[in-house]
Amino acid sequence: MSQQDPQDNAALVAGLVSKARAAQAVAAGWSQERVDEVVFAAGWAVYKDENIQKLARAAVDETGMGVYEDKLTKHKNKVMGVLKDIKGVKTVGLMEIDEARGIRKFAKPVGVVGALAPVTNPTATPASNGLSILKGANAVIFAPHPKAKKATKMACDFMRAAIAAAGGPQDLVQCIEEPSVELTGELMRQVDLVVATGGGAMVKAAYSSGTPAFGVGPGNAVQLLCEDADPLDAAAKISMSKCFDNATSCSSENSAVVHSSVYPAFVAALKAKGGHLCSPEEKTLLRSYIWIKGKNGAEGLNPAVIAQGAKKIAQGAGFSVPEGTRFLMVQGESDIEGDKFFHEKLSPVLTLLSCSSFQEGLDFVRRITDACGTGHSSGIFTFDEGYVRTMGETMKSSRIMVRQPMVAGNGGAFFNGMPSTVTLGCGTWGGNITTENIHWRHFINVTWLSMPLEPRRPTDEEMFAGTWAKFGR
Repeated sequence: MSQQDPQDNAALVAGLVSKARAAQAVAAGWSQERVDEVVFAAGWAVYKDENIQKLARAAVDETGMGVYEDKLTKHKNKVMGVLKDIKGVKTVGLMEIDEARGIRKFAKPVGVVGALAPVTNPTATPASNGLSILKGANAVIFAPHPKAKKATKMACDFMRAAIAAAGGPQDLVQCIEEPSVELTGELMRQVDLVVATGGGAMVKAAYSSGTPAFGVGPGNAVQLLCEDADPLDAAAKISMSKCFDNATSCSSENSAVVHSSVYPAFVAALKAKGGHLCSPEEKTLLRSYIWIKGKNGAEGLNPAVIAQGAKKIAQGAGFSVPEGTRFLMVQGESDIEGDKFFHEKLSPVLTLLSCSSFQEGLDFVRRITDACGTGHSSGIFTFDEGYVRTMGETMKSSRIMVRQPMVAGNGGAFFNGMPSTVTLGCGTWGGNITTENIHWRHFINVTWLSMPLEPRRPTDEEMFAGTWAKFGR
């Protein structure tokens, strides 16, 4: 039977799930101390230099995407960030007591998790999500992208070996070795919970699988620079974020809306950081190269530009850039809905747009995110608390970064308090179930145990006095 045969697929996945359930049954009986012992052993395996050097090299070589050195940094920061968040956290047994309300909360595993790993982040995603999942005494089966199956399997194998060395069942972590759309679909049907980190089609499939699922919406991170912004600081952070791993992350700034008073200084600072501002002719060439028509006749992102270097993208588009160019810049049009460059590009190409006031800039940011990426993220460079609050109250963004590089800040960093993750919920705005950063808390079930209290029913007067005074009884 071929791998595409539905019965064959179901049997293969059932075998993985059976082993995962047996391993998870062991972990379900562990104490918190034992869980942490195994989790941190697995964490060290995907944190230590000799292993992540192999992972970073495998990811770049197999996918042809990203930057080796940046993938090393990503592993170090993401894994350490997750470990920092989970250290000392109760995820087993009695986790909270609220005496005033007579509530006791007990943490329990969700069971077997099916986790999808994207081609753009094939090793740090299983490492980060894997540790958060294991922290809840769960088992996980990863479904790699077919073009990154070896790299993802390597990350899983490092964790499996570490779990076994710590005396635990290595089948707490498994990986589909020859992935396909059909096998991934079957996995999502058979597990207890799905975590879909990847393209929109797969996230939609996760939500349609009949299994509870956490998915992510499309990225399209946008920064707003107000008139009081420090253009040098903003340029340093945004250029770093734009270039990191050739913009494989959905949190990489896709565009920047800049107040006219700081626009010249900001653009000059970006150029000093390796940015090349494309001429109108070069922008036209880029437009034809970055978006192409597929077999169905619909226009989509050209796979040849995803996570590639700026020089390679320019050459593919038909023009040359100066030596040392790290990213490309294009001037956006005020007709935001008609300018494709405001859509997510997953490449080191930054769209710039000037505004004349905070309100106009905020409206531009809103329109850009609504064009592609509602619910994901936005950022602001300002010291004006009023501007910050207005953005927080106005934007349909699940996370807003203030004076921060979004590629690091959105998913949690040592300079902010966001939960560390590689999976960013976008709420109902982005077609997701939550706006939160998906982390350890999403991989436990919580039983609420309620103790009896002395009855305390409010009187009608306590509840409705204000209503009666205004509108009568």
